[in-house]
Amino acid sequence: MRRKIAIVGILLGLAPWARSQTTDAATQELIQKLLARIDGLEKRVAELEKEKSAAVAPGAAPAAVAPAAVTAPPPAAPQNADVAHTHDQAPIVEAATTTYPSLKISGFSDFNFSATDLHGASGGFGAQTLLQSHSGFQEGQFVLHLSSALSPKVAVFSELSLTARSDAGTGTPPATGFNAEVERLIIRYDLNDYFKVSFGRYHTPINYWNTEYHHGQWLQTSISRPEMTQFGGSFIPVHFVGALVEGAVPAGGLNFNYNFGVGNGRSNVISRGGDFGDINNNRAWLVNLFVKPDRLYGLQVGGSVYRDEISPLTGPVAREWIESGHIVWTKETPEIIAEFANVTHQPVNPLQGPASNSQAFYVQAGYRLPWAQKVWKPYYRFEYIHVPGSDVIFRAVPSFSGNTAGLRYDITTFAAFKFEYRHYVRRSLPDINGLFIQTSFTF
Repeated sequence: MRRKIAIVGILLGLAPWARSQTTDAATQELIQKLLARIDGLEKRVAELEKEKSAAVAPGAAPAAVAPAAVTAPPPAAPQNADVAHTHDQAPIVEAATTTYPSLKISGFSDFNFSATDLHGASGGFGAQTLLQSHSGFQEGQFVLHLSSALSPKVAVFSELSLTARSDAGTGTPPATGFNAEVERLIIRYDLNDYFKVSFGRYHTPINYWNTEYHHGQWLQTSISRPEMTQFGGSFIPVHFVGALVEGAVPAGGLNFNYNFGVGNGRSNVISRGGDFGDINNNRAWLVNLFVKPDRLYGLQVGGSVYRDEISPLTGPVAREWIESGHIVWTKETPEIIAEFANVTHQPVNPLQGPASNSQAFYVQAGYRLPWAQKVWKPYYRFEYIHVPGSDVIFRAVPSFSGNTAGLRYDITTFAAFKFEYRHYVRRSLPDINGLFIQTSFTF
């Protein structure tokens, strides 16, 4: 208690100096309120000292102090005080009042404008790329992230999306205006940093972009995702339903991370995961490993292997192997993301065709400009997909090379404008040029 009184005394000694150095009326008023608060605290300390002395006196009840200590309300933050002071108190209050479950919600959305010289079919590019045969505005996905702690070691996370439909109002009964989708739903038990086990629907951890940038375009630098990892695309299984074991080990400063998973893999429509169950009683499994060394903070290097047996609607039953690797520099001066993936399809019945290998890669670089409060970030991406004619399972996957140049402008900490120009060179089809504008935000 004497130490606390000494600290209060020092603050009181400094207060006149602060008062003499300040001419702003609002600041003087704040200082007066703080001094009054300190006076009150000093009196309270004195009262506690007296109660402590009475408690240790012969015949006094040792527990007499407890009610005052427990029932005393936490000190209220003074009006007009700096926000940082209230933040300092928040963890203490939260720790004392945490209840389970504890639900938190955040949201993302975006609006887009596109204009391209595409005429006719897109040649395999999905609606998420914004490549349309007509120009105009488009409402992006409305996304909600919901997280809830069930206990100190058990938590649930879900991601829900609403996507505008092009066929809204048609058919019998009329199609709804939006498609609702449970993008992710995961329950995870954290034993410690080295070992965590979870069950649910994931973004398959077999490449960097798919697990780093989820639904919510504000999260990523560019407007569009690389085609190899596009939502609704088929090159990699974007979603995975099953169980996952993960963790991180310091490993002498390498920060070794691992993911081991087993689940349903692809459904009959290979762009979708097996939400309703495994289609052929043959589990998919994956291994994902990467390091994030301390000495090169911002660097991540890793690779993964994925194995499944698929039964597509438009192709033979085949064994699927996916090998991928990535190297990433996550700082923004510069930001560099590079990934490569090879997909092997081996028909179970050799008479249905030979084995085939399809490859895809992309390299994206961006740089946060140092002036104007660092709100401007130009970027460029080159991407490439090659699907041989022998791969009948990937017949709908576009073979192309693409150049994307863009500029991101952060309106605020939680909203951004993005501008992109794309030039796609397609195999046996006309090139595509397009201009795209997006405003994306989180709330």
